[in-house]
Amino acid sequence: MHAISFIQDLAVIMLVAGVVTVLFHRLKQPVVLGYIAAGFIIGPHTPPFGLIHDEDTIKILAELGVIFLMFCLGLEFSLRKLFKVGATAFIAAFLEIMLMIWIGYEIGQLFGWSTMDSLFLGAILAISSTTIIVKALNDLKMKNQRFAQLIFGVLIVEDILGIGIIALLSGIAVSGTVSSGEVFSTVGKLSLFMVVALVIGILLVPRLLAYVAKFESDEMLLITVLGLCFGFCLLVVKLEYSMVLGAFLIGAIMAESKQLVKIEHLIEPIRDMFSAIFFVAIGLLIDPQILLDYAWPIAVITVAVVLGKMLSCGLGAFIAGNDGKTSLRVGMGLSQIGEFSFIIAALGMTLQVTSDFLYPVAVAVSAITTLLTPYLIRAADPLSHSLAGIVPKRVARVFGMYGEWLRSIQPQGQGALLASMIRKILLQVGVNLALVVAIFFCGAYFAERIGEYFSEWVTEVGQQKAWIWGASLLLSLPFLIAAYRKLKALSMLLAEMSVKPEMAGRHTERVRRVIAEVIPLLSLGGIFLLIALLSASMLPTSEWLLLIVLVAAVIAAVLWRWFIRVHTRMQIALLETLGNHQEPSDR
Repeated sequence: MHAISFIQDLAVIMLVAGVVTVLFHRLKQPVVLGYIAAGFIIGPHTPPFGLIHDEDTIKILAELGVIFLMFCLGLEFSLRKLFKVGATAFIAAFLEIMLMIWIGYEIGQLFGWSTMDSLFLGAILAISSTTIIVKALNDLKMKNQRFAQLIFGVLIVEDILGIGIIALLSGIAVSGTVSSGEVFSTVGKLSLFMVVALVIGILLVPRLLAYVAKFESDEMLLITVLGLCFGFCLLVVKLEYSMVLGAFLIGAIMAESKQLVKIEHLIEPIRDMFSAIFFVAIGLLIDPQILLDYAWPIAVITVAVVLGKMLSCGLGAFIAGNDGKTSLRVGMGLSQIGEFSFIIAALGMTLQVTSDFLYPVAVAVSAITTLLTPYLIRAADPLSHSLAGIVPKRVARVFGMYGEWLRSIQPQGQGALLASMIRKILLQVGVNLALVVAIFFCGAYFAERIGEYFSEWVTEVGQQKAWIWGASLLLSLPFLIAAYRKLKALSMLLAEMSVKPEMAGRHTERVRRVIAEVIPLLSLGGIFLLIALLSASMLPTSEWLLLIVLVAAVIAAVLWRWFIRVHTRMQIALLETLGNHQEPSDR
């Protein structure tokens, strides 16, 4: 009987969703709104009778929709895209999220809502909708314009920051409080996990997919992709992070595979089905009475979303050096909320920390701002012309001088090349240190289980810790040596730039050599101090520690070239994977 009830519910959802979305397509409205409208029509709050009987199963399927939505967002993500978007995306996204969280919180407090409702409302308003914006720009045939590319860059950064917001909200909901220490700790651990997962994943997953693709079986490739997706989501949940993070990260890892186009083609129908159920499930939760009771907050929040995002994103784009017209188009293009907001609202309901009215309010605001999106994008040019006529000439001159000044301070020629080299070296050092930290974190996390396993051979706890810490240090040696070599190259570069012959005279080379040797050694000392702090729970006694460090130093000296070769092969493999993948725009 349960199976028949489920099939009946699924049939009702798909039939009504099909009819309503065809109607919305004919009316040239976003299909997402059609799904929500379909859920509203068949929902338990819409008379004369409820058509859905097994809501729990539908909610489980909706969770799969969230996973596939975030997985496909990850597939559209690219590390090279992130490096190319520049300052505009980072400044605009950061300003937008900070301002909208504050505005949402203040609106919630203004209406007398609880602290948690206000905080979640701020997070709901912070992230714009990738799905809706891409659809609107496609329909308006503006996808290849410069402002659209800037919008896509902002959306990429938003997705990353949105994952961090979800992790923070989960921690706040569980503890009930938030402190600056907890925020920095959560963000630090999350960043570390993302860097390590991306590096290791990009080394392994594309090669596995390439091997499976050799069999030329779409079925085999699809099953492998789904297995990796759900398996990684499970791993992330075991590490006490959100499934959303796991789905996004594994999608971003697979985005660097040569099989990306084939994966997108295979996963698209599955994503469409489950994401449709997800949006229909959102519609099921809409209570018309709540919408009537909260009509005034919905109107205020809608105005806040449109004006707040126009201001924050437009200002961020302008600060980064874009002209007023482009900045305004970026701000007006991002003035809505969508699928990420639903995920955040659903998180509050799942954790039982938000009120029942917040979800329908978020859906209503999303529906209104989604309808406004195409009109706002179209209105950007006329509005910019009108503002240009209103703005006093002196103010316009100041804005123009700011843009010229910003372009003048950009490093040119050799300066730009040196800045690029320094950024590259610092990035490589950061990645290597992240891998070292991850190895010691894993050692500390599994120390007790490993100790139990080795208790038959090594009974003393101090010796167990020594073996685990020593093994962690041995595994870290290739990355520590690589970090040391990069720091030495950086110090030589800085010494060359900072110590001029006219300053040091005949001692120039000697001073440069001292700087080139001292900076890496001091940095290495700082790294070992960091390692000791991170692995405090499994740090052996001072005698064992000294012995392990001496043994590691001997091993490093003897196998120095071998460690360099191992690390170089890994680096080449990583760069080959990133270099061989085609950008979606190239297809």
